[in-house]
Amino acid sequence: MLIATAGNGSSADSAPSPSLPGPASTAPSAVPAPRSGEAARHWWRDAVIYQVYVRSFLDTTGDGIGDLAGVRTGLPYLKKLGVDGIWLSPFYPSPQHDHGYDVADYRDVDPVYGDLAEFDRLVADAHRLGLKVLLDIVPNHCSSEHPWFRAALKDGPGSPARSLFHFADGRGPDGELPPNNWRAMFGGPAWSRVEEDGAAAGQWYLHMFTPEQPDLNWRNPAVAADFEDVLRFWLDRGVDGFRIDVAAGLFKHPELPDSPDPAADERTRDSVNPLAWNQPEVHGVWREWRALCEEYTARDGRDRLLVGEVSVRTPAEQAAYVRPDELHQAFFFHLLTARWDVATFRRVISEALTDIADTGSTVTWVLNNHDQVRTVTRYATDPGHTTEGLGSGLGPARARAAALLMLALPGAAYVYQGEELGLPEVVDLPDEALTDPIFHRTGSREHIRDGCRVPLPWSGLASPFGFTSGTDAARPWLPQPDWFAEHATDRALADTRSFWHLYREGLHLRRSLPQLGEGTLRWLDSPPQVLAFVRGDGLVCAVNFGTEPVAAPAPGIPLLASGDCPAGILPGSTAAWWMHAPDAR
Repeated sequence: MLIATAGNGSSADSAPSPSLPGPASTAPSAVPAPRSGEAARHWWRDAVIYQVYVRSFLDTTGDGIGDLAGVRTGLPYLKKLGVDGIWLSPFYPSPQHDHGYDVADYRDVDPVYGDLAEFDRLVADAHRLGLKVLLDIVPNHCSSEHPWFRAALKDGPGSPARSLFHFADGRGPDGELPPNNWRAMFGGPAWSRVEEDGAAAGQWYLHMFTPEQPDLNWRNPAVAADFEDVLRFWLDRGVDGFRIDVAAGLFKHPELPDSPDPAADERTRDSVNPLAWNQPEVHGVWREWRALCEEYTARDGRDRLLVGEVSVRTPAEQAAYVRPDELHQAFFFHLLTARWDVATFRRVISEALTDIADTGSTVTWVLNNHDQVRTVTRYATDPGHTTEGLGSGLGPARARAAALLMLALPGAAYVYQGEELGLPEVVDLPDEALTDPIFHRTGSREHIRDGCRVPLPWSGLASPFGFTSGTDAARPWLPQPDWFAEHATDRALADTRSFWHLYREGLHLRRSLPQLGEGTLRWLDSPPQVLAFVRGDGLVCAVNFGTEPVAAPAPGIPLLASGDCPAGILPGSTAAWWMHAPDAR
């Protein structure tokens, strides 16, 4: 059983709320107040943010697609879970070639998700509950249906409209070859050719993802000016910050030369092209955006957060993005990609604390997001370990242990929706149901992301599991497997041994104990398969990465454990927290 000081799973805690379809949520409960002396304007330094993938959270209209009203309905559920805020996936007008990451209008809401009035109600309700609201901003590229790109196609070569993008003549006698050898992240060439009126050879335009997502040219000042206006538009509506998509992109080498590491396989994603990513000029953008956020903070004392999706090779490179005058934070993906191995986890945690925390920022830990295989499945099939898949129980056990580890680390953390339910990846979606452009561009199921985006199960024993309702309700936009019933929210709330209660108790303790959140970490000597450390003046966290039990590194009964954890023993694939270990070394 789980051991915790706070009461988890009383009958009052599990009472359903009528605000969600079926027993999908509980009445809001108080989240512990900030620690004594904590500065409100620095809320982000140890915040835990819940990522809402809007399409898959909750549908209130019966069209099979989640919407902003669904997010608003689910706010009491998230308040009770104990998170500090939400990050909303893109909900802007979009043709949905990449589910909203192809933005046609950065200052509005796509009708499938609602409207600006509904968005304003969502922000107001979130703030009444004490929850922050972050938006997903996509500055690297827009939609091919954005007015700017339509004008670029219409106005032709050399026009001001084309200077907002990366248009170039092709190579070869008739310009029939792309301008360079760059590959797109979603497969295939990073260039598409257009047809010009009255011209034998059309120009090519750059898209590092899909042809429907042309890359913007940030060397044109008009792009920066427009995005400043976009940020102000949403800041004026009360948002608390932005998650920045492809934050290491934006600038490309001005001469667009061939990549020194071209992809040999047409299905390869060119994620290491130094000419397309991590160009030095990008840091000037983040300084300008940081100054803009500080301008709003100066007005009312409320910090506005910039957190970047910074995909770079090393923590040292990432640290450059979170210097005091740039982004507040950047997702630390090295923990997400770490194999289930004690040495690997210790190394990446140490690197983060050395390279990132030394900038004055705090590390932003993540175990999953909308682009990754779900944690339960990833750990069940972790390379280098012989497992029997999900059926062995190792995947769920490791995912629970990793969650408790993440919540014990210094800094901030992000939780992807459904992780608190222990949802595995849906790996057997039929080809005809797949919507990921990676699949459609490569013909391969490798790296596809639909499996972690299947709509959440809220209640009941059969699809749609409370996700959508109404007599004429459409099927969920991605099919839910029958086994989702085992992970439905109503069942999780009623089971004190569930992932949900583990997350809730961990979040409660994280907010109420001064040793957790921001602060110091000291490693402890431990058996070879155990990772152990002390937070502050006496909270011990230990994770047994092996499968055999070992002696606990601290005396007494754990304050909280990811699985059954008798006094004096730390079982395999288990994490636990202990208090008061003054003699721990």
